[in-house]
Amino acid sequence: MSDKKQSKTAAPKKNEAYSLNDDRRVKVLSPGALVAKRFFRNTLSVVGLGMIIAMFLFSFVGGFISPYAEDEIFYTYTDMKKNYVSATKNNVFRYQNADAQTFNSTLQAKFQLAYNQKNNTFDHQNVTYTIEELGTDLYAISADGTELALAYKDIVNAADDVSPVPYALKRAALVAYTNGENTFNVGAKTYALDKDGNIFDAKTPVAYISRFIVQAAEPGLNITHEFKEKLETALDNDDSEFRYTDESGEEAVYTLEYKPDSMTWNIMQDKSTYVKMTYASPSKEHPLGTDANGMDMITRLMYGGRVSLVIGFIVVFIAAFLGILFGGISGYFGGWVDNLIMRIVDVFYCIPSTPLIIILGAAMDAMQVDPKIRMLYLMLILGFLSWPGIARLIRGQILSLREQEFMTATEACGISVPRRIFHHLIPNVIPQLIVICTMDLGSTILTEATLSFLGLGVKFPFASWGNIINDVNNSFVMTNYWFIWIPAGICLLISVLGFNFIGDGLRDAFDPKMKR
Repeated sequence: MSDKKQSKTAAPKKNEAYSLNDDRRVKVLSPGALVAKRFFRNTLSVVGLGMIIAMFLFSFVGGFISPYAEDEIFYTYTDMKKNYVSATKNNVFRYQNADAQTFNSTLQAKFQLAYNQKNNTFDHQNVTYTIEELGTDLYAISADGTELALAYKDIVNAADDVSPVPYALKRAALVAYTNGENTFNVGAKTYALDKDGNIFDAKTPVAYISRFIVQAAEPGLNITHEFKEKLETALDNDDSEFRYTDESGEEAVYTLEYKPDSMTWNIMQDKSTYVKMTYASPSKEHPLGTDANGMDMITRLMYGGRVSLVIGFIVVFIAAFLGILFGGISGYFGGWVDNLIMRIVDVFYCIPSTPLIIILGAAMDAMQVDPKIRMLYLMLILGFLSWPGIARLIRGQILSLREQEFMTATEACGISVPRRIFHHLIPNVIPQLIVICTMDLGSTILTEATLSFLGLGVKFPFASWGNIINDVNNSFVMTNYWFIWIPAGICLLISVLGFNFIGDGLRDAFDPKMKR
């Protein structure tokens, strides 16, 4: 009977419950599993982890899915009005010196006075000048039988791509034009003159006469004779607009606007122009519209997230590496080594980081540093200025750990000093290090965004969430184009909150006093 009981105890039935003392029911969690269990039991930690995963997927996977490149610029056709030319009807006398003669401004004023007084002569420095009327608003001024200059209101312009009109041709043309003639001679050559003032040499246009002065609104703009004829016809007919097709075959509408104060016509060109798609509203092709450079906003956000997150991680890695190195050495050796390193830490704490970064940013702007190299410098600067806090944390933890029994054991076993520090002491402060680095990630991303917003960080054509928000410097953009800056601000908010939630969760998970 006792043997049967023993056999039943040795081999319990399938449905029989195990005893609490049965070693097969004891489930021991590793430290990592215990931390993970505590972490995932915290709702905010899980939410923060989800937020960070979403930002990583959006930034790194989204860039591959997006059909557009980071710096791809989009263009569109749009009707644009711009100042093209200005036109003024000439109502004052202009002067042309005869060949090898001079008719200065004093003589011009004397002529104008004589003309107003309807005199045929005027005197200057004991010389008498004679005024001869050649036609309507056309006069020749002579002295001692030598013709000095012409005074005229109708202007002789050289035809397109032709050298300036010589004096003899200009004089003969104006005389024929004011007297209604259709031909005139200059030497042995005969020129034809039509009713519109066009001058031909054997059917080849050489010049044209007009009382209108047409000036281009932009330097280097070529105003053709054909355009001027169209414009003069519109002005003579008091038209408000006219159409003209230029040499390249592009047709545009030109609107005439008269300015009474200056007695000038402003001619506005209205035509379809191929321009950047700046600040385009959200659409099917561009869900978040386009920015000031005509680039797709959602694509810029994806690539900007890559830059912001990568910069955050690299800066924290640099700071953690330097902090572990100097903090570990300082905490383990103590004495003068500890004093020296801690004084260096104090010096770094005294450095005004913001003015320093502003100065370095201005210097890089002046030297026109390549944007890629600039990003590298930014990461190095931020990392080099961030390590003192981590160094103090590591040093404080190691000061309390180095006197414990396991460190005495390592010394007794003859383990080398670097191995004691980096294989026995540092792993014991990794939990606190992970917590502070996680929380520093959020603040580093904010710092980078602030610097890029101020124009001191990531530069165009690279995108970051900070330099995307830089468009808020323009109050018109801030109030009218919400899709430019609000999405980038939301991405920053989600990322920083996510890292802070994860940091809080890790801090609680690593705390041994937490309830299991």
